[in-house]
Amino acid sequence: MHPLQCILQTQRWGPLASVSWLLLRTCRACSSVPSTACPSVEKQQEDGVRKDFSSRLASGPTFQHFLRGTSAPQEKPDMEDPPPYLTVDELLGKQRKVYLETYGCQMNVNDTEIAWSVLQKSGYLRTRNLQEADVILLVTCSIREKAEQTIWNRLHQLKALKTKRLRSRVPLRIGILGCMAERLKEEILNREKMVDILAGPDAYRDLPRLLAVADSGQQAANVLLSLDETYADVMPVQTSPSATSAFVSIMRGCDNMCSYCIVPFTRGRERSRPVASILEEVRKLSEQGLKEVTLLGQNVNSFRDSSEVQFNNAVSTNLSRGFSTNYKPKQGGLRFAHLLDQVSRVDPEMRIRFTSPHPKDFPDEVLQLIDERDNICKQIHLPAQSGSSRVLEAMRRGYSREAYMELIHHIRESIPGVSLSSDFIAGFCGETEEDHLQTVSLLREVQYNMGFLFAYSMRQKTRAYHRLKDDVPEEVKSRRLEELITVFREEATKANMASVGCTQLVLVEGHSKRSASDLCGRNDGNLKVIFPDVEMEDVNNSEVRVRAQPGDYVLVKITSTSSQTLKGHVLCRTTLKDSSAYC
Repeated sequence: MHPLQCILQTQRWGPLASVSWLLLRTCRACSSVPSTACPSVEKQQEDGVRKDFSSRLASGPTFQHFLRGTSAPQEKPDMEDPPPYLTVDELLGKQRKVYLETYGCQMNVNDTEIAWSVLQKSGYLRTRNLQEADVILLVTCSIREKAEQTIWNRLHQLKALKTKRLRSRVPLRIGILGCMAERLKEEILNREKMVDILAGPDAYRDLPRLLAVADSGQQAANVLLSLDETYADVMPVQTSPSATSAFVSIMRGCDNMCSYCIVPFTRGRERSRPVASILEEVRKLSEQGLKEVTLLGQNVNSFRDSSEVQFNNAVSTNLSRGFSTNYKPKQGGLRFAHLLDQVSRVDPEMRIRFTSPHPKDFPDEVLQLIDERDNICKQIHLPAQSGSSRVLEAMRRGYSREAYMELIHHIRESIPGVSLSSDFIAGFCGETEEDHLQTVSLLREVQYNMGFLFAYSMRQKTRAYHRLKDDVPEEVKSRRLEELITVFREEATKANMASVGCTQLVLVEGHSKRSASDLCGRNDGNLKVIFPDVEMEDVNNSEVRVRAQPGDYVLVKITSTSSQTLKGHVLCRTTLKDSSAYC
């Protein structure tokens, strides 16, 4: 076996941090000559010779270094233990300013906070002014072709910023983070030479090293997926100081392997954070005054903490009735119901949400817990993707239309007044007009309060790419999508009309974007609620008139609605506990 192949395999499965492609190419060159031609790191230290970065990179680590690294598990690399070809000083940010842009899902928002936490500890500063940035990092999405095209367009805009950079300033570094870096890898570096670093979703700890390599004038990348990385010990830094809510990542990756989905290939296999680390993060957010947390995961309700041996028994997973998996049943571990129970006990005044779940993982114990706890929002995201059993089978979703509808009825019986949202894909491979009409009928039958609808975009590496044909013309996809959106809005308006005349608890987020005289917030069902910014009574002190502030709970009587927004007039400021007497 070629030495480079051994190195790649060690990096793929071993505990070591990734090295840059430059380093791998250098090791290839070193492996073709006697080891005496590549002076050791120890020899450099003895001689006391300080060489420039490129020569130090070429001189180590050697192939033997990688073999030694596989003998025993190692701790996560930190500033105290730099790689042999870098010094601690070179890993420091030295107050260079980082500008972060986030695209895509809520997981990317959380990833941005993790990446910033890592860089902040290395001495970087944060800026929201693109013009003063020394490092620009784009946290990217690959779920659809349009999402990737947005990044390509943004890189063209940033190219001018880099070429016009004054020589008196430190060189501008540009990096691509997240799913697009993982999916396209070298294509990005070859197509856009102005990109300095790539970091996949499991490589954010490596950002200081990647930037240090880039400072030598070389491109650097770490796009290796991990079987155990959850960033459990990295406390995300909230990117919005005035925020009233936060995302808390509880698991990463996905094992479902739906035929249309790129996520298992860009974020890897499922692995869950230890419950203790999640509870610690939620407690800190509560201490900071935040009033809402959303538990995040690609398949959030399949959470399984197997870090505590005493809970790794042989109890199998309880799936929703009529649902199946594409993988062998998993056993043991602390499940989502346990986590949800513990999180809801941290702060009774903190709302709890979770996204994005899979319909198969809604056992009765989860539904009962949502119904019983006042601070667990009565809102469930239930991605259907299609209303046709034939298309659902092609998608490898693990359920039929009939099983999905049975679950809908069961949820509404278990949680009265629950708000439902869903995802739908228009124009999947082989979808006929009859299949499309079945999806239309599902939208009418369920009457979702919220929906996320998209035209199908085939992704390389997926099962659909290899085994199915993207045979629905783009114009047909567009028409079907518009029809789905129209029907969704009609039915959502009807569903939301049930709120008119009701009093709802709203968590205030701030002023409305459309009117400085109005405030906006979200109700228990996660719908936006608009109401006038006026003085009101405080239920805890009826003698005082107050104005609502971000983070306050207020009671609002709903007077009108649309498919996406509710409007009303505010009654009083309250608490989550006291609101139960009115709602």
